[in-house]
Amino acid sequence: MISAQDQTIDYPETDGQPMGETDWHIDWTLRLRVLLEYHFRDRRVYVAGDLLLYYHEGVPSHFVVPDGFVVLDCDPHRRPFFKTWEEQRVPNAVFEFTSASTRRNDDVFKPRIYAALGVPEYFLYDPVGDYLSPRLQGHRLTGEQGYVRIQPDNQSRLHCEQLGLTLELADGELVLRDASNGETLLTEAQANAREANAKSIAADAAQQEAMRLETVNSELEAELKRLREELDNRQ
Repeated sequence: MISAQDQTIDYPETDGQPMGETDWHIDWTLRLRVLLEYHFRDRRVYVAGDLLLYYHEGVPSHFVVPDGFVVLDCDPHRRPFFKTWEEQRVPNAVFEFTSASTRRNDDVFKPRIYAALGVPEYFLYDPVGDYLSPRLQGHRLTGEQGYVRIQPDNQSRLHCEQLGLTLELADGELVLRDASNGETLLTEAQANAREANAKSIAADAAQQEAMRLETVNSELEAELKRLREELDNRQ
């Protein structure tokens, strides 16, 4: 519910900062949103990227701008910004595409805010290998210790428990998978292309099988004709 006081306060829709400092960071900010929106398309999940998240009612200077975040059990409609007190939700997981120029913000200031808000998990990925080692890191909120590093499993994957995903690097590129079946997350365009390709392969296989059966049938008819002619000659 929006209070009368809150209605009189201006909450800007932008912080005036550029979306990202390199093409790689911008690409991944957009790509992550597209991947996660398609993955959660049939569920009540809100996915956002580079959106102002206000966390203190009546104080518009108190905001943070995650590169990407996901809120479970939240209406996925479009928003100009996200107010935690109106939504009665905080992100379940946050993603930051970090670099040497943003490291202090990503490593220090933002995690403090996320911890205070109670964001269960946040992940850092350095697309160009600018400074972060390893280039993919995850953190999970605990009781007294705050955020602790998520340790990779024996296949070097990080588990995002909140979203049911695994994150890993393949030739330095971030790969997200559905933890329940191991399938790689795809964009809608990729999924449609894969489906079309599968249908094309199936159609080709069906055509080849039809041609094979036609050949077999022709050979059987020829053999039957030969046997009939041989029988007629004997008679």
